[in-house]
This record gives sequence, structure tokens and C-alpha cells, in this order.
Amino acid sequence: MKRLAVFAALALVLAGCSDSSSNKPATAKAAAQKGPPPGPTQHFRSRPDLHPPVVKIDVAAHDTAPGYIFLAPKMAVVQAGPMIMDNRGQLVWFHPLKFTKGVTDFRAQRYRGKPVLTWWRGRLSNVGVGDGWYVLYNDSYQPIAEARPGKGLVGDVHEFRLTSHDTALMTIYHRRHVDLTSIGGPKDGLIWDGIVQEVDIPSGRVLFEWHSYPQVGIKESYSNPPKKQLGTKPFPYDYIHVNSIDEERNGNLLISGRNTHAVYEVSRKTGKILWRLGGKKSTFKLASGVPFAWQHDVRRQPDGTITMFDNGAAPPVHKETRILVLRLDEQSKSATLARSYHHPKKLLSPFEGNAQFLPDGHVFVGWGGWPYISEFSKNGKVLFDAYFGHGKKPGEDADTYRAYRFAWRGHPKDVPAIAIANGKVYVSWNGATDVTRWQVLAGNANDDLAAGPAAPKSGFETAIQLPADGKYVAVQALGANGKVLGVSKTLTR
Repeated sequence: MKRLAVFAALALVLAGCSDSSSNKPATAKAAAQKGPPPGPTQHFRSRPDLHPPVVKIDVAAHDTAPGYIFLAPKMAVVQAGPMIMDNRGQLVWFHPLKFTKGVTDFRAQRYRGKPVLTWWRGRLSNVGVGDGWYVLYNDSYQPIAEARPGKGLVGDVHEFRLTSHDTALMTIYHRRHVDLTSIGGPKDGLIWDGIVQEVDIPSGRVLFEWHSYPQVGIKESYSNPPKKQLGTKPFPYDYIHVNSIDEERNGNLLISGRNTHAVYEVSRKTGKILWRLGGKKSTFKLASGVPFAWQHDVRRQPDGTITMFDNGAAPPVHKETRILVLRLDEQSKSATLARSYHHPKKLLSPFEGNAQFLPDGHVFVGWGGWPYISEFSKNGKVLFDAYFGHGKKPGEDADTYRAYRFAWRGHPKDVPAIAIANGKVYVSWNGATDVTRWQVLAGNANDDLAAGPAAPKSGFETAIQLPADGKYVAVQALGANGKVLGVSKTLTR
């Protein structure tokens, strides 16, 4: 129970954070000062407005899958927001959200045949329940759509998944009055009903809706009912805590209930639960090594196995968090452990987390409450391991709800940013992935600049020695074929 108290205390850092521009910066600053000190941040002369967390490499990337790393740092960081970086921990793109730390599930998906970036933003309560919506950005980092649940409900933090039909699957938590006398509660009790909706994005029309209650009974929960009251209103009992949705090849949905320690296959046609894996009413007999607890990110893989991030806490059930690969025999109704993955430091993650199984067999893991990210080979060899913030205690200075690796090409619409200091020009272009070299331009007339020194791109920001002559200075971004991709504004030195 001590870990539950820690979880609640950590999550309180996020309570009351809003996307509204009416919030005053002083209020956000005061709230941040009440929590633990933020982790170290990066600083750039050309972009002094960006302060993403410093990323520290424990195991340098080797033989990893292609692509960039996607994070959404939040909690006690200086700036929260979606973030892309490379294997060296060098920033590629960062989009700090003003006056809020409500950001989760940042990833690359496809919408209408094109690559997009998606994430949840909004308010996050002290028990991890979200009140917000979902955004879609194109590869130029411009918003192209927003998605919200239908029927007047609000979007939750845990899942926003685009389907092959360009619809969206999303999690929703909704207050519902139910009889809780069976567990010693009031007759007119209040729960969080775990809801899954499939929504048509342009129209907002609800195409499918599933409610956890009453199919999943209150007594199936492993979570203790709340005893606190918030003001004059009873605190809803989060008896199931739906935290992931996966679309199976047969069209059915795989839904994870964290607080019931169970996975549900739900018919897309009828909305009925077809089977339960784990929990108090498991359809399957769980072999040695299979029982899981407080899990996240349950997925059906192409080979038919089911994978999950088995937190094992909080409160602790295991000694360390595991990534499980399970085989289900639907005839014998048995589940066996195919393999598992563990962090070298035996991390026990009390909340959040995910395991992305990549096409080459690698596994990319975000360790949730612990600000670690790792990549494993199929046989469990650590190919990459890093952390951000201080990385000393779960959730104290930084976290990301999930972490991913995706191939991505970004083409920002703005121009490269430059600054001049100490006899050098500093240049960066937030989100540009095709730049290979920078070319300095200098001259004594604003409209007559000649080529000066050039340098290969080195990390997010590159420093280049200023030419000896020339009152005016600008920088060109060059691609691999020497094509000019963009030109900065011109500065006077």
C-alpha cells in the first residue's frame, strides 16, 4: 500500500494541469516548485525557447532497428511535450506544450494513407484518469485534425489508435452510479466505467461502443475501493482501469484491464466478452511464469502470441517488471510463457509502460514510471538503454507514459533558426530530418550573400566558425544531394 501512496503523490504533480491559455505562467511555476526538482535540461543558442530533458546513454545503440525514438516527457520536467530523438540522445523535434504537462501516447501512425503524429493532451487527475482529446499533426508538424469521443464524453490518456479504416479507437473513463454494497460500499456508489469507442474522426460519429460494466463485475477488481471524499462528491472506484486497446485480425478487440489483472477479447459485432485471460475469472489456465498483475499495453502479434508490459506493481506482486510473450491454446484453454524480457537493473515500474515489438523481432520498451528506454534483440540482448531526468526513482523527476521507435521524415514549414555568439553561428531546424550539411552565407549587403564555411550537421544544433568578412550572415540547410532545403533569416553581426 505504501507504493500506492507514492503513486498517488507522484500523480498529484499532474493534477490541475490544463491546456487552457488562460492559466497564468506564475501558477504553473508555483505548482512545479512544490514537487521534486526537475531533471537536467538541454539548452540551444539558436532555440533558447526549447528545454527538453537531457538524455543519458547507459548502453550505446548498436545493431538497433531503424528509426527515431518517440517520447512524451511529462511530470516534473521543465517543459512537457512530444519529443523525437536519435540513438545518441540528440534531439530531432520537440514541441513543448504551454502551461500543461498533460501529454501521453505520442507516436507515428498513418491517416488517409499519409504519416501523422498523434498524441493525447488535456488534464490528468491524481489517479491517472484523463480529461482531454487527441491531436493529429502532419509531417510538417502542423495540426490537421482533432479527435474527441462522441456522446459528450471526454478522451482518456491511455489509448488513441488509428485503424486501417481511418477511424480511431480510444479509451474513456465515465462516472457511473452502481450498487457497491457487495464490497462494503454504498448502495448509490460511484465507479469509473471503462469505455471503448470507435469514432469516425471527421464527423465524430460513434461506430462502436463497449462498457466494462456490468460485463466485468465489481468483485473482479484487485484494487481497493477508495475511502476518500473529494469535496462533497464521492470518489469514483476505478475498479477496472482500461489502459489499452488492440485491433485483432479477426476484427475483435483486445482490451486490458489493469485493476482486474485481466485481458478481454471483445466481439466487434456484439460487444460481448468472448474470453478472459488472467484475473479472477480467467477462461485460460495460466502456466508457470504467466500470471501477471497491473499490466499495460496488451497486443496481439502477427504470429498469434499476446504481449504485454507486466508491471507487477503497485502494490508489488513481482520483484521486477517483465515484458511477456504468451501463447494461447484456445482448444485446451491454456496460456504458456514463450519468453520474457527484463531490464538489467531489475526495474519495478509502479505505473505506465509499454513494449513495442518491431518487425525485425526487436523489442523497444518504455519503462513507464522509471524514465528508462531500452531496445532488446529477440533473444533478450540489450542493444540500447538510456534514461532522461535524474533516473533515480520512479516518476520523481521525469516519465513518459509510453516510448516507441518509428521511421520518420519531417519537413517543417518554418525556416532554420540561427544565433551568433563568440565568433560562431549556431544553427538548428526543429524537426528537419533530411539535413546533412549547413552552408554559411555572408556578405556586406543583405541581398548579396556568398558561400562561406560549411559543416556537417552534428546533433540538433551545429556551431560553425563565422567567416572573417561580411556584415550579414545566413545559413542554408543542405540535403544529401546538395539540394537547398531551407534558408535561415539573415542576421547582422
